[in-house]
Amino acid sequence: MSRLDARARRKLLRIFYTAFDIGVACALLLVALIVYVHLYGDAVLDRHPEKLKLAESSIILASDGTVLRRIPLPESGYRRSARLEEMPELLIKTFLAVEDHRYYSHQGLDYTGILRAALHNAVYLDNAEGGSSITQQLARNLYLNRDKNLLRKLNEASLAIALEKRLSKEEILQHYLNQIYMGQGQYGVKAAAEHYFGKTYMKELEIWQIAALAAIPKGPSVYNPESAGERPVERRKLVLRIMEQRGLITHEEMVAAAKQEIRPEAGTEAYSPGTGASYINTVLKEASRLTGKTETELQTGGYTIVTGMNPGAQLALEETFRNSDFFPSDGKTQQVEAAMVIINHDNGEIVALTGGRDPSIGSLNRAIIDARQPGSAFKPVIDYGPALESGKFMPDSLLLDRKQRYGSYSPDNHNGIYRGQVSMSQALQQSINAPAVWLLKQVGVENARAFAAKLGIVLPQEDNNLSIALGGLHTGVSPLKMAQAYSVFASGGTFNEAHTVRSISDAQGKMLYRYASKRKQVVSPLTAANMTAMLRDVVNKGTGVKARMNIPVAGKTGTTQADLPGVTGKANRDLWFVGYTPAWTAAVWMGFDHTDKDNFMTAGSGMAAALFSNVMNKAYTGSGR
Repeated sequence: MSRLDARARRKLLRIFYTAFDIGVACALLLVALIVYVHLYGDAVLDRHPEKLKLAESSIILASDGTVLRRIPLPESGYRRSARLEEMPELLIKTFLAVEDHRYYSHQGLDYTGILRAALHNAVYLDNAEGGSSITQQLARNLYLNRDKNLLRKLNEASLAIALEKRLSKEEILQHYLNQIYMGQGQYGVKAAAEHYFGKTYMKELEIWQIAALAAIPKGPSVYNPESAGERPVERRKLVLRIMEQRGLITHEEMVAAAKQEIRPEAGTEAYSPGTGASYINTVLKEASRLTGKTETELQTGGYTIVTGMNPGAQLALEETFRNSDFFPSDGKTQQVEAAMVIINHDNGEIVALTGGRDPSIGSLNRAIIDARQPGSAFKPVIDYGPALESGKFMPDSLLLDRKQRYGSYSPDNHNGIYRGQVSMSQALQQSINAPAVWLLKQVGVENARAFAAKLGIVLPQEDNNLSIALGGLHTGVSPLKMAQAYSVFASGGTFNEAHTVRSISDAQGKMLYRYASKRKQVVSPLTAANMTAMLRDVVNKGTGVKARMNIPVAGKTGTTQADLPGVTGKANRDLWFVGYTPAWTAAVWMGFDHTDKDNFMTAGSGMAAALFSNVMNKAYTGSGR
């Protein structure tokens, strides 16, 4: 053999061995890829089973059934899930026709679609066509980011295969239709139908609306019905042509639907995002206590919570609170705050509530925190109510009005005047201190505390002293508890637990909780009637005259002094009015979050009484009473 032939033979062998090595490497790589594809998806699904449980926006309804709030998801969007049976068949078939018409013939990967997309991208030198099946889209949306690279596509394929092994085609399709982003912060076709077209029941969707929804996933930010320009219209027309080509609609139906003007309608949310922020805060806390679920679970579990909120009353309350004319002057570093609760004393429902002048979700809810001294507004609860209930005193009973010392405690009348004796009715009407303390001494602190507990105010052992006669409490009380207590007098002596929640149902419509009245007679009707008569005198000719309305009002003012060194003796810390009409009981509190030498009030409790009157007048009008 010539030297030339040997050299050629060695070269051929090198080429063969190199090709063989490359072939083996490719085979090993292919095996590795196959193993990776079959293992990766299963491993991810095993590690993250929670991904298949879609977070769903819970809904809070007002008493008239209108939507008060759809709770946003952690990703700052809204989702309402629906079963395939709840969706129009035409909608399902349209999404399949537009997004993946071979859905039922592949096992997660549409190889024909992938090949078509690859050829398109090669010809046009771009990466616009994805060729992803519905299963791949679901896998990407649940588990991956939107980066367009080979590894992400490989992971997507692996996850799609794993999903097809774990779930039925119907389950995957249902997840996809509930998970897909539909623009304007809406996730899933049900949320989109409600948001864009006001359709709570999806089977009411018209052909043109179904086409508009199916047009969105290709470009949620530009093809949703609220997007400006002609792009949403043209995309919808394309979807309608696909619907006709697939035999889903007739030519006549396509033409008629194409002529429909895209007109998004008001969604089901009836109130602005800030409406009822404190009320919702209270609802979630109450619902958490009732169900044992966390507030986060309640917000993202697709629950429907029906409340007792009266929309007209709530809007009247918030509108009045936005008017600074009804409040004392602000301090140097703080705004004067306020809180108010209105209860329907016939059934205990909280019809309106705000925990501040400009509340937001999660902000301090002053309406439900036991932190404020009630002052003289506490006298009906701890002094006069127990005395009447004892049967030893009546509204015309004479009480001692003298300067006295009880151990180290020596209360003063505000104006320094002592009359010797006054009737119980006059003592309450003029808010005289000395008779109130004397009366508590006669009734007994323990008996008075037991009476207050019947009204919903349980005092700690630290309050086992006579200073509670004038509303000097160890930790304080909330407007909610004060309204609850007065509602017993308003309802003839019966206790109806104040509550916001009527019912709670889960995403499948199963009822988890429904309020059942536990109405209980806790004080005698005579005590309630006598107290109401005295409290009406307070409003008609006593300290509460600014609370008067064109209907009967009974109630009591309350003031606590600031007692700050170097500050005028007229400085006040808390202003109260608690009262009731024939239908509703309400408590108003005003004050600074932190009273100090730069932030105190010189206004009196008449301002709280006036706020009560203004809110209640508007609330009655707004609620149609």
